[in-house]
Amino acid sequence: MISLLYAGNEKVFDGILISALSAARHASRPLSVTLLTMDLTDQNAAFTPITEAQRAFLLRVLQKENPQNAVSLLDIGALYREKLLSSPNAATSYSPYCFLRLFADKLDLPEKVLYLDADTVINGDLAELFDTDLTGYEYGAVLDYYGKIFMGRHYFNSGVMLLNLPEIRRTGLFAAAADLCARKRLFLPDQTALYRCTKRNKLLPRRFNEQKKYDRPDTVIQHFTKTILWLPYFHTRTIKPWQPDLVKQTLTRRYDALLDEAFALKHTFEEETR
Repeated sequence: MISLLYAGNEKVFDGILISALSAARHASRPLSVTLLTMDLTDQNAAFTPITEAQRAFLLRVLQKENPQNAVSLLDIGALYREKLLSSPNAATSYSPYCFLRLFADKLDLPEKVLYLDADTVINGDLAELFDTDLTGYEYGAVLDYYGKIFMGRHYFNSGVMLLNLPEIRRTGLFAAAADLCARKRLFLPDQTALYRCTKRNKLLPRRFNEQKKYDRPDTVIQHFTKTILWLPYFHTRTIKPWQPDLVKQTLTRRYDALLDEAFALKHTFEEETR
């Protein structure tokens, strides 16, 4: 079984649906999907948690691909509130939900877990990545496309991380990163904290977290990250999988069928829950 971990709120559930469905379509083994969420509506009305109805819906979708697929939902807001609610990084432009993975070592999860951001799409079987030997490594990750230039040549992208939780517990990586986020305001806070606190990580091939090109034939995990554009003037562009028209018009037609199906499923779900 391949264990997947996502974190987010109700707003990014469409992305999780797209990502998990694409993973299931290519999977040679059953998937066990864990969703981390929390209710932070007392801080921001938009910070509503992923619901039990959404979990059950995602389970139905994934079990159509393989009846052995499983989906669980964990509200770990208490852990976040205790450690990071008053953090200098709590009210930045970055979602507080990105910090939830820093508590994965405190949860009852398998020893090896593949963490995926909600803005990833899977193009191939994840078994090769998941079976990567992490003995002696805290995690495996791919270099950040821009970060390796501007932040340091070993700066990695934390949107795809193959986690070795026993080693992370042994070194205290996640605890140290959470402590740093609690004390100091950081650029790309959770990712930078992980980078600074890492003892030993394993560099993975680019095809497991492709952040720039959208039509490379060897891509296993496509990551819809922010892009820097130099012409006709310097600016950035961010397009996510849950913006299907922009994806089709601007980035690629590679995912047309997947996005159309995911939004048809979403429409059915919304009709059922009215």
